[in-house]
Formats: sequence, C-alpha cells, structure tokens
Amino acid sequence: MEMTEYRPEEITTCNFRASDSLLLDANVWLFVYGPHQPGDRKVAVYSNALKRMLVAESRIYVDVLVVSEFINRYAGLKWEIEHEVFPSFKEFRKSKEFKPLAQEIADAVKRALRHCTRIESGFESPAVDSLIDEYSMGCFDFNDQILTALCKEKGLKLVTDDGDFRTREIPIVTGNRHLLA
Repeated sequence: MEMTEYRPEEITTCNFRASDSLLLDANVWLFVYGPHQPGDRKVAVYSNALKRMLVAESRIYVDVLVVSEFINRYAGLKWEIEHEVFPSFKEFRKSKEFKPLAQEIADAVKRALRHCTRIESGFESPAVDSLIDEYSMGCFDFNDQILTALCKEKGLKLVTDDGDFRTREIPIVTGNRHLLA
C-alpha cells in the first residue's frame, strides 16, 4: 500500500471550496468562540478562516469528542482565571458562579453547531482496539488518535492548531507555525 505524504496547508492562504470536508478541532472552536487573551493573533486567523469556509460553503463536520473537549477546556480556562477563589475545578463547577459560565459555554456550543454536520467517531468499530494498542506505547493522545482515525475513515481535512498532529498521515489545515515548518 502506497503511503501519501501530507504537508500541512497554511490556513491564511487556504482556498476553501464547497467540495471541502473539514473537521475543526476543539482548539479552533476555542479560538473562535472561547475565552482568549486580548490581541491573540490566532483568534483572528481562525475566525477569518471560518468566515472563508462559510462563504465557500465548505462542509464542516463535528463529532461529540470535539464538543466535549471544547466544553471541558473552555470551563478549565475560566477556572484558571478563578483558581484563587476556587482551589479545585470541581469546587468551581459546583459553585453558583459556574452556572452563568455553563450557560455561556452552552451558547458558544450552539453557535458553533449551527455551522456543522454531526458525525460519529465510530468508537464501536473494531479498529479502536488497535488505537488502544498504539496508545499503550505512550506516545499519543487518545483523542488525537480518534480524530485521526475519523479523518481517515470519512476523508476529512483536519483544521487544527495542535502540533501533536505533525506525524499524523492526514490532510491538515493550520495556522500553527511549528506544524508548517
């Protein structure tokens, strides 16, 4: 079987098309809809890219794993800001201060989902056993493995800022300079 070498594509110059099938990683959704540092260059990069995807009518897909990562990381980022008041994340999550944040996160998820078609990662597939075996070697993030397998199975391009995807044999669109180097 012939191996295809994939070079990540620069997101700022990517010419999105209606024929594109894209899976946006949780970190991309966080740059667009999550909390961030004022002036963060990546917010503009990924927000502009999403606008171009929508104008091009690219097909954007989402899996529950991405939604889960988005929700948990969004809440974690907010807790990091509040950690002096709440020494543990679980304490923060149980507080009355968390309730408006939960609504804020839910609203952000709903905005993101408006642009997406939902798909399944196929966790029931027998191939998961090989992913677990690969994970046991201690070199990979399991969620990244699932997203890689999903992209391969469904023929999707992954839009991500995660440098861990450098060695994955899937098409990637990114603004991460380290992935592009």
